[in-house]
Amino acid sequence: MEALFIGQTYIDIVFLADSIPTGDDKAVARDYAVSFGGNAVTAAFCCAKLGVKPDLLSSLADDWLGRMFLDMAARYGIPVHGRKVKESSLSFIMPHDGKRAILRCRDDDYLHPFPVLNLGDCRAIHLDGHQPDAALHYAKICREAGIMTSLDGGGVRSNTPELLQFIDVAVVSERMCEQMSLDAAGMLDHLKAKGCRIGGVTMGDKGIVWYDETGERRHHEALPVPSAKVIDTNGAGDVFHGAYMYSYLSRPEAGWDAHFRFARAASAHKIQHLGNEAGLPALGDIEALMKLAA
Repeated sequence: MEALFIGQTYIDIVFLADSIPTGDDKAVARDYAVSFGGNAVTAAFCCAKLGVKPDLLSSLADDWLGRMFLDMAARYGIPVHGRKVKESSLSFIMPHDGKRAILRCRDDDYLHPFPVLNLGDCRAIHLDGHQPDAALHYAKICREAGIMTSLDGGGVRSNTPELLQFIDVAVVSERMCEQMSLDAAGMLDHLKAKGCRIGGVTMGDKGIVWYDETGERRHHEALPVPSAKVIDTNGAGDVFHGAYMYSYLSRPEAGWDAHFRFARAASAHKIQHLGNEAGLPALGDIEALMKLAA
């Protein structure tokens, strides 16, 4: 095991439509995509496509959607440690004008305790806060063992305050800032006070603000993507996390400035494609975008 990602599995149904019908109305979408979803799950698929195949501890139902998800993971060579739930979770996503509306159907009533895994040669874990008991358990173990811990702070969850104490790299969303009544600068101060070695706030088309190991604050602007090419921003943050995890695992000697610049290009690729799977970048895609930004 090179890395472990822990999160909630979704099947994403993304569609392009001018409006959602109500009552007895009907409409036909212009296009759609069906793929894997979930913060840490999508990040794991991104990391795997780029060349480092992490293990994935995620929710898993014994239904046809769960079996479809296992087929997806197998194609990417991702070992799945399923934590049983009754029903697979679904996300219905409608991208529009650079934003996206999401309706989730989630089953996070886990029927069994989380599995105890042998971390072996694991070098990093990535969490999104789902499965709070498992996230906290493995974050503590990895911190004690000197294994890098990463958090996708997409929102405040039940264990967020305690979990942050065991996180090395915390990159959170503007939504989490809003939930905690903090601006980006205040969130960076909060992450630093919690002991996070690297902290950042992703801000969509405004890029990312972050601080490095010395505490110096930095700002990476988002790569310019013409509005006509922006198709689906859903999953862009997850791809960002998966890409910096790949960069860290494949080039541990590089600094976080390089890891985040790499991830920024990956995210710029994602938003130009419909659905998470179609938006996963290959190394050549990222290299091409980074050259344009140079």
